[in-house]
Formats: sequence, structure tokens, C-alpha cells
Amino acid sequence: MSSHNSLETFIKSNQFANMLPRLYGKNYNKEFQIKRFVALVAMHQHLFAISDTTNTGIFSTAGRSELAGNHTDHNLGQVIAATIDLDTIAAVTPINSPNVTLVSEGFPPVSVSLIDLEPQADEQGTTDALVRGIAAGFVKRGLLIGGFVANTSTRVLKGSGLSSSAAIEILVATIFNSLYNEESLDPIEMAIIGKFAENNYFGKPSGLMDQIACGHGGITGIDFAHPEQPQITSITCDFNQLGYDLVVVDTGGSHADLTPDYAAIPAEMNSVAEYFNEEVLRKVSLTKFLEALPDLRKQINNDRALLRAYHYLSENERVEKMLKALQEKAIDEYLALVRESGNSSFRFLQNLYSPSNFKEQGLSLAIALTEQFLQGQGACRVHGGGFAGTIQVYVPVTNTGAYIKFIEGIWGPSTATILAIRSAPTMRLDKFIE
Repeated sequence: MSSHNSLETFIKSNQFANMLPRLYGKNYNKEFQIKRFVALVAMHQHLFAISDTTNTGIFSTAGRSELAGNHTDHNLGQVIAATIDLDTIAAVTPINSPNVTLVSEGFPPVSVSLIDLEPQADEQGTTDALVRGIAAGFVKRGLLIGGFVANTSTRVLKGSGLSSSAAIEILVATIFNSLYNEESLDPIEMAIIGKFAENNYFGKPSGLMDQIACGHGGITGIDFAHPEQPQITSITCDFNQLGYDLVVVDTGGSHADLTPDYAAIPAEMNSVAEYFNEEVLRKVSLTKFLEALPDLRKQINNDRALLRAYHYLSENERVEKMLKALQEKAIDEYLALVRESGNSSFRFLQNLYSPSNFKEQGLSLAIALTEQFLQGQGACRVHGGGFAGTIQVYVPVTNTGAYIKFIEGIWGPSTATILAIRSAPTMRLDKFIE
């Protein structure tokens, strides 16, 4: 694209319009998306005084919804996740200096020098840390990095369990990959770099599910038995065609300051694995765990750790059944397993509220009220990491409008969102070739 007008022409072209169903599902709003991208490019030119956009690109990376495998990935378990239609988009121009400037709507600008790629203690928990960590991950692989200026606009709600931080990680990786490495990395390789940045720079001991799901596209079964080469199973499934809408409800809680709660889950699971001289629970069978319980309870002296280990071992088996049900479009069987998974998270994993803030139990309350509304139809469960944020609900399509009216009457307008599955991976849109 040689100018702002030609980039705008691309956004208004049939080529761009033909991409939209892959990005935003069959019920996308064409005019809304076109205006959104046109505004993004105009803001880019305004912020960075760019008149010639010959080298400017537009990028899109989506959020994700966890469908199965609650807190199993960090112990090399199995999960099912979906790339969704809510995304972070960016306009990006490479520059000659070794600096990254990232301006996101509603947040302070991020400015990172690529000269020093060592972790910075005062950056933990910030986007600066993620940018620096992604750059370091590329260099560790012998890949190229370079400076750029970018502005973003996002529909991935922060702290909502839709993986806003992983979306940023994969977006930054996609930018480095496109601008300086001829798009040599696939989404899985970029996901591994994202996890590296989140673990070692951002300071959060996450697994790999979020990054893969944000980058891969579609519904994906992921087996982490070999974490450097996770096994991917792509699934084609439209919940709407099977009679259900996939809805997330934001209960208003924040994920801020919950890192200790998240970190305790893998730490406690790993303490049980260590009893069996293993690093992770994936190498321990449920039968072996149950047989060892009398002595294990004495040695561990932490019943919550045992319950969390039990959740992992049963949840990992459940994912296999859920994967098979989705492949066979056996929606009733799948939803019964969703309910089992949600009950296990609530009772055994115990990630619906922080024990340090027991007065805030929005997730628990939302699940109670949703079950009351559904009356045995559909299913609901905690969504993602938990402790705050969103619940996930499968609502019969005939009741979706009534459910949204009901739940938003409690939590407020725009707190319930119908999700569509995005089939497209993370990408630079202006260079996409069908």
C-alpha cells in the first residue's frame, strides 16, 4: 500500500470484506469493522505523523475461550480452546531505530528499547515486559528484531478471562515475524515465545493454551505431553447450528493482584507430582494417585493440593471425552461433560474466588443464577483462569435473548457477549493471500 488512501481502499475492498467471515464469524457487522479499521489507520497517521504509509501494515490477533481443560496445560495436560471473534487490531510501521512504541486505547504508551533485552524487575506485570520478552524470545531463536511504532484497538476485554495479555503477546510476535522474519514462524512457535515472555518477563506462571488459542484459529484440541511440540487437533463445530449460543458473562471482578492465586495452583499440583518423583501430574495416573492417598495426605499436609491434583487427573480424562463428543457433534454428551468440568473447578480446583477476598464471589453467584435460569438446559462453568472475570454459558438459541436480558439486569448492560468462532489465525491482513 503506497499511501493512506490506498490502505483505506484496501479496507473498503472486496478482498478485505471476503476476509471478515473468517475473522468475525458468519454474523459479523461489515460496516462496523470497516469503520474500525479505517479509524485505526487514521489514528496511526495522527499519532506518529506518518504521511507515507508505504510500509504500514494492519494486524489482527484474537482472544480465546477455553472450552475444556481448566488449569491442565501447566501440568502438560490436554485442553480444548477456541479462537474467538473479539480481537486486538494494530496499525504498524517499521522504523530504523531499535525502539518499539505501542499506543493502546485507554492505556499509557509503551516504549521499549531493544538494545537491552534482559528482564527488568520494575516492568513485571506490564505490557513493556511482554514486548521486551517477545523480542528476547526471537533473539534466542536466532531471529531478527527491529523497531516499530504501532497503535492498537481491542475488543478483548482486559481481566475478563478472554486472554487479553496473550493476545498482545501473539500480536507483538506476529509483528516481529512479519516485519523482520518473512513470516517464518507458525502460530505454535510464536505461542511458545509468548509463554516465555509471560513466564520470565511478565512474571506470571501461565501454561501455553492461551497463546496457542489466540494464534491458531478455530476450535483446537491441544495435548501438551510434549510441550515444545504440542499435538494439535483441529475441530470444525458450530454451536449455533447445534442449537446453542456460546456466551460469556463478565461478572465485574478484576484479575489484578491475583497472580499469587494463579501461581498456587501449579505449585500445589506440582507438590503432589513430586511425591511420585515426577515434575508434573501428567506422568501420574488417577489410579496411582488414589492408591497413594493415605500416605500422600500425611506427606503433603495440604488437602487443597490433593483436591486440585484430583481435579487435574479427572479433568484430563474428561477432555478426551469432550474432544470426541465435539468431533461427533454429540452436543448433549458434550454439555453434560461441560457441567462436570464446571463442578470440578468449583469444588476441587477451587478457582471461583480468591480466599483472600471471600466477599467478592461474582463468578459463584453468576453460576448459581444461570443454573436457575437454564433449568437443566445448556451448561455453564467458570471461564479460564478463574478467581474473577467471566463465566461461560451454553444457552439454547431460543432463550439467548431472554438470558441476556436476565443476566444483564443483574450485572449491567453489555456484560453478556455472544461469541463466534474465528477460523483465521493471527495475521497481517494487508498481506494475506487466499
